[in-house]
Amino acid sequence: MVPMNREPERGDLIEISRKGYQHWAIYVGDGYVLHLVKISEHGDSGTSCAKPGKDGRATVKKEKLEDVANNDEYRINNRLDNQYEPRPIKDILQDAENLVGREFPYNVLSSNCEHFATLVRYGNPLSQQVQLFDNEKHTQ
Repeated sequence: MVPMNREPERGDLIEISRKGYQHWAIYVGDGYVLHLVKISEHGDSGTSCAKPGKDGRATVKKEKLEDVANNDEYRINNRLDNQYEPRPIKDILQDAENLVGREFPYNVLSSNCEHFATLVRYGNPLSQQVQLFDNEKHTQ
């Protein structure tokens, strides 16, 4: 865990540094986050989402931030607040809670955990790590 300059507040985006990518979640209070988790071919779900791989299905889980982060560093990252106005907290929390346990199509380039987290916070599914990947691909 990385020390943060403040405790997360409900509706904050949490960026978790995984090996080779960032996992994203939304803080819902009392130490819990909601995040999109890719369902494996064996029917179970792990704690990662943006790792490149086959398209598939994902589910929304509510888990303790400490459990999701495990030993990986994490931070509050509401970096898009200067470009997009966050939705009202009550709407973020209500929509997020209503999504727990639901399954969605998963695609690392168009519907990953960062898309999910930004959709819940801003109403707009965005993934800067996908944009960075696309930019690197085009400059090589």
